[in-house]
Amino acid sequence: MFDTKTIDDMANRLAGVVPPALHTIKDDLEKTFRAILQSALGKLDLVTREEFEVQKMVLAKTRANLDALEKRVAALESNQSE
Repeated sequence: MFDTKTIDDMANRLAGVVPPALHTIKDDLEKTFRAILQSALGKLDLVTREEFEVQKMVLAKTRANLDALEKRVAALESNQSE
């Protein structure tokens, strides 16, 4: 879901704000941050922007088809009641 580069960048940023007194454990903290981020983000029910856009187009096409079918049914019903 999330690419490794993004998670690594976020973990690196978090490790970068570690107080100077804790820089000796910076690498360990960065690994821990990375693991926590991967775990937390992996539990989210997210889709990529590309998947979202594809589904948005499918939905728009389906909506257009539904509208066209509703008009056809209305026209058929109108013709039948005459």
